[in-house]
Amino acid sequence: MAFSVSDTVSSAQADLEKLVTDVRGLLASKDLDSIPQINVLRQKLDDGVYHARESAVHAAQEAARQAKEAAYAADRYAHDEPWRVAGAALAVGALIGFLLARR
Repeated sequence: MAFSVSDTVSSAQADLEKLVTDVRGLLASKDLDSIPQINVLRQKLDDGVYHARESAVHAAQEAARQAKEAAYAADRYAHDEPWRVAGAALAVGALIGFLLARR
């Protein structure tokens, strides 16, 4: 079973969300409100989650942009050099056919 990059990212994001929820649950105790450092820790946690989400969104947008550029370059090459692409496909197909015939 092959996992895509989006599956991996979704899984990592879900794990991170669960961790953040658990930590927030621990820090939400009213008994901790009297400790000044807890408020600072809560704010740092919120800031960290915000920055992690922003980074994830930026990384996903960059990956999508690069994939589009690669697809465009491949399409352009196939249109500019159709005989080379057809020849390469023929060679790969012949090699696979030869290997399968030997079995």
